Amino acid sequence: MTAPTTDQAAEPTAEEISEQKAVRRAKRERLIEMAADAGGGAYPVAVPVTTTILAVREKYGSLEADETTGDVVGLAGRIVFLRNTGKLCFASLQAGDGSRIQAMVSLAEVGEESLALWKELVDLGDHLFVSGEVISSRRGELSVMVREWTIASKAILPLPNLHNELSEESRVRSRYLDLIAREQARQNVIQRSKTMASLRKTFTDRGYLEIETPMLQVMHGGASARPFVTHSNAFDTDLFLRIAPELYLKRAIVGGIDHVFEINRNFRNEGADSTHSPEFAMLEAYEGYGDYNSIADLTQTLIQDAALAVAGSHTVTWADGTEFDLGGEWDRISMFGSLSEAVGREITPETPIEELKELADREGIVVPHPLHGKYIEELWEHFVKSRLVRPTFVRDFPVDTSPLVRAHRSIPGVVEKWDLYIRGFELATGYSELVDPVVQRERFVEQARLAAGGDVEAMRLDEEFLRALEHGMPPTGGMGMGIDRLMMALTGLGIRETILFPLVK
Repeated sequence: MTAPTTDQAAEPTAEEISEQKAVRRAKRERLIEMAADAGGGAYPVAVPVTTTILAVREKYGSLEADETTGDVVGLAGRIVFLRNTGKLCFASLQAGDGSRIQAMVSLAEVGEESLALWKELVDLGDHLFVSGEVISSRRGELSVMVREWTIASKAILPLPNLHNELSEESRVRSRYLDLIAREQARQNVIQRSKTMASLRKTFTDRGYLEIETPMLQVMHGGASARPFVTHSNAFDTDLFLRIAPELYLKRAIVGGIDHVFEINRNFRNEGADSTHSPEFAMLEAYEGYGDYNSIADLTQTLIQDAALAVAGSHTVTWADGTEFDLGGEWDRISMFGSLSEAVGREITPETPIEELKELADREGIVVPHPLHGKYIEELWEHFVKSRLVRPTFVRDFPVDTSPLVRAHRSIPGVVEKWDLYIRGFELATGYSELVDPVVQRERFVEQARLAAGGDVEAMRLDEEFLRALEHGMPPTGGMGMGIDRLMMALTGLGIRETILFPLVK
């Protein structure tokens, strides 16, 4: 059996892949035997690269057909196209950034023995080093006329058909193949990297310090979520994977680091869908002497700066070609006000829970924990959430669903909290933080009561955090934003596409 001669070949069957693997392993052995005395073989420790494919394209991309340069380069890439014909063979080499160049291997330049070895040992998917003159072929394709070549890494398995779209499942399970085959996959990585750099720059420009908080914790807190549990052999105790860094970042505020942020990994033992992942990247930031208004301003700036970094404009273009405007001042609406408008009657923190239950039952809404605030939030999601497409801050939440948030300065029964919605999904949340240790203890006690009653998402009473608060925490605004969801807003992709290596069964 011979290796495919083009990346347009049909997808091989499992049996053909097994046969190809055997053939390629034999070639690997042959390369190792040939290099027993000289080193190198199928996996040399290094090759004498002098430049990159992208650099050659940028320098010589305007060559006319059949033009030469006299410039000899040494470069490497993965073979994604291969055609062997008589005295002249062709290969297309692809760099990690997706740039490509043609390698031309001719009898006149490399000699009979080298050409024969090329045809015998080189396959699609191999990493290849070539050295030779930069030219333009008769058809005007930028090329390297090869004088010397070396296998830089022998591929034992064949590449997928690069002209066939990989299924979403294949892309997620074998992201390395996705990165080889699909330009969008590479762009996703580049855009995320630019976004992270932009976030850090925006914070740095505003005097924020980046710190790190524990991922393994003796008590989970900072959010209402079901944690993952593990066990420490060294301490012979159960530990929780972090669900949020909030309580530790607030300790830093108490200690005087009053403009602080962290970009971290969080873990929540909950469902997975198009907007949720059990492991996810989170940004949290706290601003001493700020509140939920100032932290909303910061959040808008962070996202708009990220859009500029990714797209060069506040209008981003999603993967499907849709343009989405993140510019201007974003709407700020109240939860109770927007719910009242949607249902056609006034809903307030004083609305009897029986009326809320009746409305929920009529709409077929099931509320697992029948708190007044739970009914309000479930009803709001049912009637209002899907209508929010433009970036919108939804403000002033029920007090009994936000135990770490300061009571509203003028509206009884609500707290100074907002959620930021973009395209109908929640992207970020922000607060005027609760800094009164006495009230915070009361809220923790209520959470502990809910936990004892079976609410697996309720928080535990954290004495260490309360002790920190008792030393005095200044008025503070805080926010948390999912990085994966931010990428969804910037690219229009689902969460499994914005995470490079998402969890799969």
